[in-house]
Amino acid sequence: MTIVVGCDNAAVELKNTLIACLKEQGVTVEDEGCMDASDPTVYPLVAKRVCENIIRSGYAKRGVLVCGTGIGMCITANKFPGIRAAVGHDCFSAERSILSNNGNVLCFGARVIGPELAKKILREWITLEFQDGSSTPKVQAILDIERENMK
Repeated sequence: MTIVVGCDNAAVELKNTLIACLKEQGVTVEDEGCMDASDPTVYPLVAKRVCENIIRSGYAKRGVLVCGTGIGMCITANKFPGIRAAVGHDCFSAERSILSNNGNVLCFGARVIGPELAKKILREWITLEFQDGSSTPKVQAILDIERENMK
């Protein structure tokens, strides 16, 4: 599994903590920045780099985005075709992002969640895979709406 990560300058410390956590789990990590708190790159541009990387991989990769709240990254990520991002500040929401919505990007807010809980959620999230079932028609409806609106 490869996870593409990115953050803004408000979330470098949590991003680095999550990268270490992923590597401890044997996950390949690609870091799209920001690399330090002095980097002025705004979060939408980082989310763009992460999402374009996922798209180029044929959606074989997943993403983790971190900003102050997780909300801006999530909104930006969902502007890209085939990206289904969710803010996951609790285990149940993060779980359902995969199992109910076939999500491929998890967003965190460094000003909202502590590092230990974020690591716990992330460790669980990477073990999950979407299974065809009762949620399949719902995910297909999302894809249909996306296709209609992203022409």
